[in-house]
Amino acid sequence: MRGPRADGAHEYLSWAIVAIAGLFLVLFTVAWAGGTLGAGLGGYGFATPPFSMSTAARLAGHGTRVLWPAAPPAVVYAGMLGLLLLIAVPVGLAARLLLGDREAGPKGLAGRRELAAMCPAGIEARARDLRPTLKGREQVHPDETGNLLGDLVPKGPELRSSYEDVELDLMAPRAGKSTGIAIPRVLRAQGAVLLTSNKSDVYAVTRAEREKAGTVWTFDPQGIAHTPRAMWWDLLGECHTIESARRLAGHFVASVNDDTAKKDFWISAAQNTLTALFLAAARGGASVSDLLGWLADPADRTPVDLLRDARLVAMAEQLKGTVTGAVETRDGIYETARQTVSCLLDPEILAWVTPDPELPEFRPDRHVLGKDTLYLLSKDGGGSAAGVIAGIADSTMRAGVVAAERMGGRLDPPLTAVLDEAANVCRISDLPDLYSHFGSRGINVVTLLQSYRQGARVWGEMGMDALWSAATVKLLGAGLDDADFVQKISTLVGQHDVRTPSVSRSRDGTSHSYSYRQEAVLPPERIRALPKGTALLLATGVKPALIRLRPWYKEPGADAISAAAKAETAAITERAAARLPGVPAATGVPGVPLMKQDPAGLDAAPV
Repeated sequence: MRGPRADGAHEYLSWAIVAIAGLFLVLFTVAWAGGTLGAGLGGYGFATPPFSMSTAARLAGHGTRVLWPAAPPAVVYAGMLGLLLLIAVPVGLAARLLLGDREAGPKGLAGRRELAAMCPAGIEARARDLRPTLKGREQVHPDETGNLLGDLVPKGPELRSSYEDVELDLMAPRAGKSTGIAIPRVLRAQGAVLLTSNKSDVYAVTRAEREKAGTVWTFDPQGIAHTPRAMWWDLLGECHTIESARRLAGHFVASVNDDTAKKDFWISAAQNTLTALFLAAARGGASVSDLLGWLADPADRTPVDLLRDARLVAMAEQLKGTVTGAVETRDGIYETARQTVSCLLDPEILAWVTPDPELPEFRPDRHVLGKDTLYLLSKDGGGSAAGVIAGIADSTMRAGVVAAERMGGRLDPPLTAVLDEAANVCRISDLPDLYSHFGSRGINVVTLLQSYRQGARVWGEMGMDALWSAATVKLLGAGLDDADFVQKISTLVGQHDVRTPSVSRSRDGTSHSYSYRQEAVLPPERIRALPKGTALLLATGVKPALIRLRPWYKEPGADAISAAAKAETAAITERAAARLPGVPAATGVPGVPLMKQDPAGLDAAPV
């Protein structure tokens, strides 16, 4: 065993001697040439000393006066330093470029060249093609060209998606969904905004800024931000057709039915019954309270008569058949229907969807044409207003489609729809089918989920697969713990060749050889361990890339936004204390540290 080790030591010693000799030669050459250059340019003559070992020894032992007696040492040393910089700067820049390429992340991921269409120049050119209002303008703000995704690891540039892209983001809690995605999208939006959420953090940070752009509509029936009711939305306003009534009924059914692809008899029958009742109320001018009364009393013939008066005879006969059928079946259908709309039994929720002549009405068709902002806030779990939230969100996005068709095919400026906690508070059953259509109409939808499995629980495996396929941009952040899903992503990212050196020694000497093997670009454990604030970018037609998210509190102007957020958070706390007598007002939640610059964002950095 000692023989090979000795051979290896001798081999390394030989290379070390060569390296030291080479370094000495380079330094002496720079000193010899630089000193001569300095003396000549200083006006003391280009007297070149011999290029030899003795010259090097004399320079080291006696200084510059021995070799350039007429020139002051300062001039000679200046020439040496100047030549050294002249050589070192280009070499350093070249090394930086080479090292930058090596630091760009694991081999096999996309770099600047592959992502040229998402870089500033490429995305601006795409925006000018998509948005007629940008044509002919010399200067275009970056936020007008596309949605900011983040910076390419390690050193940029920034990457943006176009206004015809639709996005799906999967990240665990506290991984940066709010601070790195939802809040920046709302703050940077160029047109109307729609946001759904089950907490008040995004609302608190963005409300003041969005108020500068246009009217802020806050739909908060369950007191997430404890905002007083200052608007109403006509729940039955768009239920004048069978299609629209069935869509609204589907939203309420989806709010209580996981995996909408699997509907049993009672769920399907309840949706049909709700469709008939919504249609009867809208056509007959009845209120939501009247509709709840019909559900409480199946024997009430009013909805059947209203459908007949509206010449919807087939729908009237179907509802009549349900009412006059077997009592056990009828009661089961009506009880299921009552459960789906049970949130409307809460008078506070009902007030938000009942016409009020003293308050302004929210009109989706007008909202999508301006720069207003709609915040849709609801709790998840039992008693949530998820069905209502899904209804108004769906109505707004469909209004955007109609407006886009009237504009020639695409909204300009685009509508930004951030569906945060979509699986909990905004279950639009056919969202996977509509996703790609929204992108072609200038409606930028961003769906935020905690995991792939969470989406499959709501839309089913096939529905979630459809949503995944329809999303042209996907961001996968930190904390994805589903082993099967992470393995699939690792397979999707692909493999790359790894060169493995081998050394063989014999009496004749040492020989080197190389072999190649396939290795995953990102193994599953590395995807799971992505650092917070980073995400794996999967864009259609481009190799996967690793990006760094851009939290709002690290951007220019964050101080003013943070001050407004603190004021809004304090106002929410005061409203909460006034709404819940006996609960003292506080500046924070016990046991939770105050957050640096982002008091409402739970995934910001603690002070």
